Amino acid sequence: MTKIRTGGCLCGSVRFETKAVPRNAHTCSCEICQRHSGATSLTFVEFNADDVLWTGRGGAPSTYRSSDYSSRAFCAACGSTIGAIDDEPVVALVWASFDDREDEALRPHAHSFEDVCPVWAKMPSMTTGE
Repeated sequence: MTKIRTGGCLCGSVRFETKAVPRNAHTCSCEICQRHSGATSLTFVEFNADDVLWTGRGGAPSTYRSSDYSSRAFCAACGSTIGAIDDEPVVALVWASFDDREDEALRPHAHSFEDVCPVWAKMPSMTTGE
């Protein structure tokens, strides 16, 4: 049986659903993610763009072109971060936007740009425990 994963923004205007298997769940501490979220890192779960349906009354999220290869996605009504839409085309949805955040398939397995994460925010490595 195919699992349907759903989620959306704080106000419910932007909603999504996907039947695809999540891939490349990871945290990112790059400067763009820090500035976009106001946090030390964001947790993303990637899907092929064709596998994500925008189902809310607001349709697809608004975007801001943040780099040569990616746009940041957010709700124009409430400002919630939804994720990143890459040119590959990949949609990287923010973990916190999923309705079922206990879903093991959404658990991150890597940390990108760990070297620019503030020293005070670094936690033990997921791979070495150090």
